[in-house]
Amino acid sequence: MRNTVALILGTCLIAASTVTWVVAKQSKPTESSSIDEVLQAVRADLQADRASVIAKNVPMAADQAAKFWPLYQTYQKEQNVIMDDQLKGIQRYVNSFDSLDDAGALALINAHFDRDFRMNELRKKWLAEFRTLVGTKTAVRVIQIDRRLSMAHQMAFSAQIPLVR
Repeated sequence: MRNTVALILGTCLIAASTVTWVVAKQSKPTESSSIDEVLQAVRADLQADRASVIAKNVPMAADQAAKFWPLYQTYQKEQNVIMDDQLKGIQRYVNSFDSLDDAGALALINAHFDRDFRMNELRKKWLAEFRTLVGTKTAVRVIQIDRRLSMAHQMAFSAQIPLVR
């Protein structure tokens, strides 16, 4: 029960920070920070929060943890590519919202579909890897938590992106 409450609270905090970031992204970046720097900082925060929530909610023996966490970092690097593409797509959409044509609207929704597909394929791949290190139930728990956190981020992003008109 305590872990469940911590997971829910962590998810809410991450979602709230994501909403704050998306709102901030709708303004122009300062001269000292490029879009890539901002994206890198946001992604790093999101990934650190994910790892922290997983560490608090997935008990592992020391030997399991020693093997798991380096692989989890590799998993996160692969996630980063997908996350960066999505965040850049959101920025393009926000920048062109007022002049969006049919092709731009279609590109937006297709980018969402592509992101979901890529993320699911990545999770399937890494579920198999994690199972070899920590067993099936623990690996499934890791993916469940990761997926829930991702859904919270997606809800926060989606809530801040204006609907196509």
